[in-house]
Parts: sequence; structure tokens; C-alpha cells
Amino acid sequence: PEDRGKLAEELKRADAVVLTYACDQPETLNRLSTFWLPELRQLEQLRLIIIEQVKVPVIVVGCKLDLRDDQQQVSLEQVMSPIMQQFREIETCIECSAYKHIQGGFSIDFCFLLRVLICTYVTTDIIMIPEVFYYAQKAVLHPTGPLFDQETQTLKPRCVRALKRIFILCDHDRDGALSDAELNNFQVKCFNAPLQPSEIVGVKRVVQDKLVEGVNERGLTLTGFLFLHALFIEKGRLETTWTVLRKFGYNNDIKLSDDLIPYSSFKRAPDQSVELTNEAIEFLKGVYELFDSDLDNNLRPIEVEDVFSTAPEK
Repeated sequence: PEDRGKLAEELKRADAVVLTYACDQPETLNRLSTFWLPELRQLEQLRLIIIEQVKVPVIVVGCKLDLRDDQQQVSLEQVMSPIMQQFREIETCIECSAYKHIQGGFSIDFCFLLRVLICTYVTTDIIMIPEVFYYAQKAVLHPTGPLFDQETQTLKPRCVRALKRIFILCDHDRDGALSDAELNNFQVKCFNAPLQPSEIVGVKRVVQDKLVEGVNERGLTLTGFLFLHALFIEKGRLETTWTVLRKFGYNNDIKLSDDLIPYSSFKRAPDQSVELTNEAIEFLKGVYELFDSDLDNNLRPIEVEDVFSTAPEK
């Protein structure tokens, strides 16, 4: 475009980028993949905008769904999967219409970063511009990039590190699993609402059906806890994982807030000595026993590494 310089400046300040195409004009979708998405990447290479690191999420919106020829109906997944495979910076894809009536409601289809069509919403509201901005806002407030690696389809190391620390903090009896009571305490702390016994059973069943080692006789294991959050992300429920992380003091870079990491300025005088309290000694003993996985009363290098694997970054 002629105003490319102005566009670049606007993109530098953007929190999210919404790219649109017309559902009734296939050539506009082609223009999206042959010009606009490559253009954004080129700007990134020029250091005018950083998209590859998902600093700026990209939302693709198909407009005028009601005007698309009924003889050319195709699923959003079919249309967008190849494009999303090529341009992994795309956070969300949406098709919307202000007028299309479907069995008493209006529809909006969307697919998330995992390159699959997750579901179809049917709502009694008209799908208009506010809903598009809702998904753009959601991509900014609950981004996928810091949590999930698109190439490997796994949680990112920093996310795993944070969730592991949270798991350990919630495992009050330090038996390596979250009991029903501990799961409920976790739920109340993060979401201010208890879990019903049937809901706890349901959560564990979902995990165990997919991952046998995710649940044992003591409760939900760390493996199961991590799997559960990966599942939330796969289902598009990123706000769940972000709520947990933020409740435990993590910022948008998944680092602990500075005010949660107290660094003592205490300086010992030559005639002073420092001793651990009995409570501190008992706590450290518990940590030692928890990480002595082979019960040999010695921490091997890999066990020592595990002890500090959840220590705050600084």
C-alpha cells in the first residue's frame, strides 16, 4: 500500500492485528495469504513489528458469511488449516455474519492456534463487530504464545516450570499428588468457588482416560496436572491457565512479580550469628525427602536440579 510507512507505525503500537476477508469473495482470502500475512512477516523482519514471538496476536476474520453462495459451503477448518499451518502467528480464526439466521440463532465459527476447528457457537445474539473485538481482546489478555509451543504442540518450559511450582505449593502433604481436598483448595484459591465431589471425580476421570499415570491412588499427579492445563489450551480455554498463573503471582512473561521475591538486606555483624528456625528446618527436611526419589538419603545431581527447577528466575 502507498501508506506503508504509516501502516508500519500503527502496527508497532498495536496490541492485536485483525485481518479480514469477505466470505463471498474468495480472492480476498487469497490476498490475505499472498500479501497481508507475508507483509506482516516482512515488517517483523525489519524489526518494525514482532509477531513470530506472538508479541502481537493475529486474528483472521471472515466477514459477510450470509452472502456466501450456498453451493460453495466449506468449513472454516477446511479453508483456514493450510493458511494456519503456513502462518503460525495466527491466534484465532472467525467467520461472522450480522444477518445469517440458523435455526433461531446466529452462528460464529472459530478455530484456534492448534489448526483444528474446535467448536461452533450458536447464540441468540447478532454476531457483529463487538464480538470480533472480544476475540482480539481475548488474544491479548490470554495469549497462547507464552504458554504453548506451536511446533512441538507442548507446553513451553517456562510454563511447565511455573505450573510445577504451583503444583508443589498446593501439594500440602508433599506426597506427589493433589488429593480431593487439595484440588478443592486449589479451585477455591484460583476461582473463588469450590468443586463438587462429582466434579472432582469428573476431572480425574478425564485425565485418567487420556493419561493413566495422570492419576494415582493419592490423587492427581504432576503429570496429570500439566496434562490438564495442556487440555485447557487445546480447548481454547486459555483464560483458565492464565487465571491460575496470575493468582500465584506470575506476570504476562510467566515470571514471578518482584514483590513476591523478597531479598533480605540483612547484613550480619562480626559478632552476630544466624540460625534457621525449627519451622525452617522442618520445611527443608520435607523438601529434601520429597525430592529424594530413590530414598537413599542423598540427592543426586539430577535430584538437586529438580529441587531448584521451580526456583524463581532473576
